[in-house]
Amino acid sequence: MYKLTFFVVAFVMLTSCGDKKNKPEEDFTPTTSSDEGMAAPEGSAADAATYDPNRGIGKHTSVDLGAKLDEAMAAEGEKIQSVKCSSCHKLTDEKLVGPGWKGVTQRQKPEWIMNFITNPDPMIDKDPKLQAQLELCLVRMPNQALTDTDARNLLEYMRKNDGVK
Repeated sequence: MYKLTFFVVAFVMLTSCGDKKNKPEEDFTPTTSSDEGMAAPEGSAADAATYDPNRGIGKHTSVDLGAKLDEAMAAEGEKIQSVKCSSCHKLTDEKLVGPGWKGVTQRQKPEWIMNFITNPDPMIDKDPKLQAQLELCLVRMPNQALTDTDARNLLEYMRKNDGVK
């Protein structure tokens, strides 16, 4: 029985690592826009020229922040931060895997922060500052699939971390 199990597992492993030459090229992304009939790649010069560094890419065009901190939202944001963010980001300006959060709400607009939290991949592909940060951190921020409410709570917690009362 053990020999049969061993052979089945070995067979599955060998066939899963087999020759990929017959696999269709569905993941092909052109590297230039000069190919006839092909679209320009995601990070083309036209995209960079239309990118808004104050807002980023995403649906958040206006974020209303109160003059005072919303403690309930910040408390919810702290819970999210401890589960989804703390393994890569410190609350200081010190880099862990990703950059520290200290001062982020003074350096970036709320719309940019919300769009980055909810839509990191396209922003990393087009934002020159994020690309420079990626060269330092070497790890892309994963999409945590946060809701708009989660992202807004995180933003409020970031504001609290930056001293908003």
